[in-house]
Amino acid sequence: MPNYDYECLECGKRFEVFQSMNDAKLTDCPQPDCAGKVRRLLGTGGGIIFKGSGFYQTDYRSSSYESGAKADKPSEKSEPKPESKKSDAPAPAKPAAD
Repeated sequence: MPNYDYECLECGKRFEVFQSMNDAKLTDCPQPDCAGKVRRLLGTGGGIIFKGSGFYQTDYRSSSYESGAKADKPSEKSEPKPESKKSDAPAPAKPAAD
């Protein structure tokens, strides 16, 4: 359930109400000595929070995390790439396209 911001048109009081989207908008100021009407303010809404791994590599990474990840990564020099064996025979010729 979201929080909605309201403002009284008489006294200027701003307040926040936690209510369901299906609930009716408030119309009266909650201040005891004010009988003014209120209006719902347009807010920025709730931010989206992504939890877990797998979003962006650069999201919320501290420098200590990055240095630890580099230390865990194997070096490219320590594991040589296997060489492919090439035959001494020439490759077959391809027919020319007409």
